[in-house]
Amino acid sequence: MSFKLSGGDDGQLGENHEINVTPFIDVMLVLLIIFMVAAPLATVSVPVDLPASTAKPQPPAEDPLYLSVQADLSLTLGEEQQVNLADLPAALARTAPDIEQRIFLRADKGISYGDLTEVINALGDAGYLKVALVGLERAQ
Repeated sequence: MSFKLSGGDDGQLGENHEINVTPFIDVMLVLLIIFMVAAPLATVSVPVDLPASTAKPQPPAEDPLYLSVQADLSLTLGEEQQVNLADLPAALARTAPDIEQRIFLRADKGISYGDLTEVINALGDAGYLKVALVGLERAQ
């Protein structure tokens, strides 16, 4: 083994201009582990039985437009006009040309959530974004 003890220019180290990324990689791996552990805890998988509302009912609109979904998934626009889901945008354009009008959606209690969502999506695709769900008032 040999050591150089002289102070000449040959043995001096120059400045190192490279970034040491090892601490950054360590921090990123720790954050990755934290998020991998925390992500499953953030999901909601608790079944919920939603209660009926006891809120004060809003005053009805002057000329409300109702869309009713019966138990057999047939649609009634207004009080008499039977319409199917494919023809709903055209029927709404004839009945309520103003897409800013609120549509009151009445659905049978036995309708599945997916079927009701299809009707709401059809209303949204037709441009009617103001949809109100109608329910029965519950005694307090």
